[in-house]
Amino acid sequence: MTQQTHEPGTPPTAPDPATAPTTPTAVGPAPAPAPATLGAPPFPPLAEPRPLAEPRVWPRTFHDRLTAPLPGLKALARFAREGAVRPGPEGLADIPRLPYEPAPLPRVDAGTLAVTWAGHASWVVQAGGLTVLTDPVWSRRILGTPARITPVGVPWDDLPRVDAVVISHNHYDHLDAPTLRRLPRDTPVFVPAGLGGWFRRREFTCVTELDWWEGAELAGVRFDFVPAHHWSKRTLTDTCHSLWGGWVLTVPGGRRVYFAGDTGYGHWFSRIGRRYPGIDLALMPIGAYDPRWWLSDVHCDPEEAVRATLDLGARRMAPMHWATFVLSAEPVLEPLTRVRTAWEKAGLDRADLWDLPVGASRTLD
Repeated sequence: MTQQTHEPGTPPTAPDPATAPTTPTAVGPAPAPAPATLGAPPFPPLAEPRPLAEPRVWPRTFHDRLTAPLPGLKALARFAREGAVRPGPEGLADIPRLPYEPAPLPRVDAGTLAVTWAGHASWVVQAGGLTVLTDPVWSRRILGTPARITPVGVPWDDLPRVDAVVISHNHYDHLDAPTLRRLPRDTPVFVPAGLGGWFRRREFTCVTELDWWEGAELAGVRFDFVPAHHWSKRTLTDTCHSLWGGWVLTVPGGRRVYFAGDTGYGHWFSRIGRRYPGIDLALMPIGAYDPRWWLSDVHCDPEEAVRATLDLGARRMAPMHWATFVLSAEPVLEPLTRVRTAWEKAGLDRADLWDLPVGASRTLD
């Protein structure tokens, strides 16, 4: 297998200053993506879809896909010394104010795209007649973290039949075994390269593993796996043994939703935007970013999430990865206030920021 560290169809080159990874601290005024960009053809053209549940052989490690080195002993020592993994009492005081407005899922037809935020990185995406779950975590608690600070926005029993699941990577707050055990074992699951064995050991029978820039189709909906600035680890011995990334779902007629999974800011966003032009909605992480010296390589802050949305050429953004689990030191309500400010400073239409409460839905007809 050939590892894809660049886009298929283009030779690897030295970093382009226009697309090299950066970490901006603020977002200045910027125009919305130009219509010519949104209507451009994919570059390079999309690969032919791979067969569902295709047997694949992968390398033992994906360390060469990292866009930043993992923390070394010096950084780990500093982290242990400072210990800033939770906000102080004043940062937790706003937990009762976190937006939580559960409501019934919208009724949609095959031509409608709807998203419902269940909390953290878990969405119910209704697209092309399918119901797709992203990184489903319905558990009250995950390994190594306090319990949820907001309930799940969609009761499990209220879900329609789940037609597919996409997984961004294997961290416990994105790959939750108790939740996945609730699914029928013939549910189609789309996962990063190297993660299929985890599902097959749990008797899932339709597991499709994809490398970056690869896609597969289910009932006319295309699922493409795209790069992210992150990493993977689930045990003491499996660091980067499976890949990490986001997903682009394209429905018949061309509507697209991008699910970023878990990611820092960097050059991949502009490349994803060129390869998948006309993204209608970007589901972007905005939380778990403080302290920046520790988390900037793997988690966007709110300003970077807005910049990434512009890089993608996406028409709309829906924030996620906040208001659910306390994973870092920023005040619990700060991601929302900062992303709203950044969106306004970027000169973007307020209606295109879908800052949903947990449990709420929005629909694109």
